[in-house]
Amino acid sequence: MGEQVLVFDLDDTLYLERDFALSGFRAVDAWLAHHLGVEGFAGHCEAAAARGHSGRVFDTALAAMGIAADEALVSQLVTVYRGHQPEITLANDARRYLERVRVGLRAIITDGPAATQQAKVKALGLEALVDRVIFTDLWGREFWKPHVRAYEAIEAWANVKPDALVYIADNPLKDFVTPRRRGWQTVMVVREARVHRTAAPDEAHQADRRISDLDELDDALRSLALGEAVSR
Repeated sequence: MGEQVLVFDLDDTLYLERDFALSGFRAVDAWLAHHLGVEGFAGHCEAAAARGHSGRVFDTALAAMGIAADEALVSQLVTVYRGHQPEITLANDARRYLERVRVGLRAIITDGPAATQQAKVKALGLEALVDRVIFTDLWGREFWKPHVRAYEAIEAWANVKPDALVYIADNPLKDFVTPRRRGWQTVMVVREARVHRTAAPDEAHQADRRISDLDELDDALRSLALGEAVSR
């Protein structure tokens, strides 16, 4: 098997995105307790998120507490949420995989507000476990996946043939269509507790392989290197 360059997504690939949300809810809860003297916000956020109010969690939680969700307050809470120091850990399988002796290059491509993603990478200790991290937001929101720029940057950095590059991620709406178009191999991590559960809109958005966690990654990589056929 030739040397493969492994490029990982971050959220719900190397750790559970829900853990960041819970950490953020606790941070906002503490801010509200300090500044407004109200408590219990995190619990209302968790309940709202569990009911599927993912886009309006703070508004829903404030309403449940009898607090007017004015624009300035919600904006402040979003700032606290995005800027807090996250209490998150690598998934156990991700830690096992990344803490092995490194063979070949490893990188991360991640979307999301740059400061937030940088705080996640720091909290997870990933600087010591990968060779490069690309925060697409540093270029601007328009360069988030599936924009080609991050993949081109990895290609220039790795200097290998496209089929030696493997993108390992979780979201078929944006993660796989561009690298597949460029000749990369792709692996989807289907974690039971993942946030994004929408199916790929078409064949071009699907990954070449699906695994439940990174304990299965070596087998998937071996299969890709051997060019074994897969039925989608």
